[in-house]
Amino acid sequence: MNSERIQTGPILIVDDDPSVTASLSLLLKQAGFASVTASSPDEAIRRVGRERVKLIIQDMNFTRQGSGGEEGLKLLGRIRELAPGVPVILITAWGSIELAVRGIKAGASDFVTKPWNNTHLLQLIRTSLSLAAEAAEETSREALDEQYDFSDIVGQHPAMVRVLSRVARVCATDAPVLLLGESGTGKELIADAIHRNSRRQAESQVKVNLGGIPAALFESEMFGHVRGAFTDAKSDREGRFALADGGTIFLDELGDLDKAAQVKLLRVLQDRTFQPVGSSATRTTDVRVVSATNRDLTRMVKEETFREDLLYRLNLITIRLPPLRERASDVRLLAQQHLRRVAELYGADDVTIEEEACQWLASLDWPGNVRQLCQTVERAVLMSGRRRLRQEDFIDPDLVEETPPQTSPTGLFELTLDQVEKLMIEKSLSRHENNISRAAGDLGLSRAALYRRIEKHDIEVQGDR
Repeated sequence: MNSERIQTGPILIVDDDPSVTASLSLLLKQAGFASVTASSPDEAIRRVGRERVKLIIQDMNFTRQGSGGEEGLKLLGRIRELAPGVPVILITAWGSIELAVRGIKAGASDFVTKPWNNTHLLQLIRTSLSLAAEAAEETSREALDEQYDFSDIVGQHPAMVRVLSRVARVCATDAPVLLLGESGTGKELIADAIHRNSRRQAESQVKVNLGGIPAALFESEMFGHVRGAFTDAKSDREGRFALADGGTIFLDELGDLDKAAQVKLLRVLQDRTFQPVGSSATRTTDVRVVSATNRDLTRMVKEETFREDLLYRLNLITIRLPPLRERASDVRLLAQQHLRRVAELYGADDVTIEEEACQWLASLDWPGNVRQLCQTVERAVLMSGRRRLRQEDFIDPDLVEETPPQTSPTGLFELTLDQVEKLMIEKSLSRHENNISRAAGDLGLSRAALYRRIEKHDIEVQGDR
């Protein structure tokens, strides 16, 4: 996005406290933004009509009407009617987060708490202006690839191109992004693409599986600890937020966080500060937050198992990834791409998939999405032994029910690679009537290597030769 375009036009500051408007005006001037001020809702409305402002920083309370925030919400509603495309950043006290969330629902783009952090506020301003700029025209995958590095992401379907177009619009900002989608749709790949195409690409990207962190260790893992903080703390340890400072932190499995951990996460996202366990020193962190979940956070908010204010802090930009069944035309591309990877891994460069098999794969529902498809292709290569894969090669009769469902290759993605290896050895031994030399040759192994694997998998061989 052109920075000159982002910074044109005045920013309106609405606050009845002259010290606040003076402080914000100076901050904006030093950052290259023009600003105008208003001390009351009526004056703010006049400014909106007269100045054609690009962004509004608005207090929620005005002394002549008390501190309930209703006047601020009413003003926000009038602004949304008069200038629906102008982003509004609300200013509120920490104790009024619930009020700020009401403001977000009413159309504000974000909120900051008093006392604000200047760096964080300027990031919010630039992000809000960038996202409020005119939406980019529909573009093709080829045009996107010319400007951005989406090399790890396969897909030509319009639904996927829309996802990448949205990524392209937000990657250069510091906006928090929430990735939604079923398991296996590629949320981590999109998070990688956001970081790789951001201004933070030279810094660290730290990935955190929130579902894998025990509640008792959450603070230590995320914020670090000092020596002696608890029994096993034999040395100082940096937390994930410290490691990601200056870069991006990817919070996966967000919906698995318990309520206590949600409060602690909200604090660091709001203040950009934290304290390592056992330390009284406050540290600051400058991170871009990308989070992901396959759970319905809106429903969890209604059930009171996920904090509403945390959700609004994380989902300034929400990107929903389509399931594979909604972009069936990409199945062929995905299968062929993974086939090349598998062929390179196992030294089978000339393996291909028949056209009929490709069409059949595209007709399936793929409940496990891209992850399931990749596992299915890999097992077909390993188990069939053919250089040209047919439809039946993607269905193992030893793993499916007698009458398998027509919409999913049931059972194929349930196995680990060790289990696949064991099955391959057993099939080869059966095919060659327990002749070790022939089975080893069939599998591309030496007799000794095959014996080691037979012992490893505890395979019984009768009358081996």
